[in-house]
Amino acid sequence: GVRGGSAEGIKLVDNIELFSILANVGDAKSLIIHPASTTHSQLSDEDQRKAGLTPELVRLSIGLEHVDDIIAALDDALILI
Repeated sequence: GVRGGSAEGIKLVDNIELFSILANVGDAKSLIIHPASTTHSQLSDEDQRKAGLTPELVRLSIGLEHVDDIIAALDDALILI
């Protein structure tokens, strides 16, 4: 998870350059999503926690990009939050 909770998780998703904001997994490109505000937003906060979804959780699906590019994209986006 991202320190600071839901708002920072959303900022990370909004600020990352290399990743696509999609809920798929197993794609050839790197994907990112903030489940609490997207795929599981219909659940109450309590139900999200029961399902193991914390407000700061950000889900990554790593694709085929070079590892240095992935790390750099994450570093750049994390600096902005």
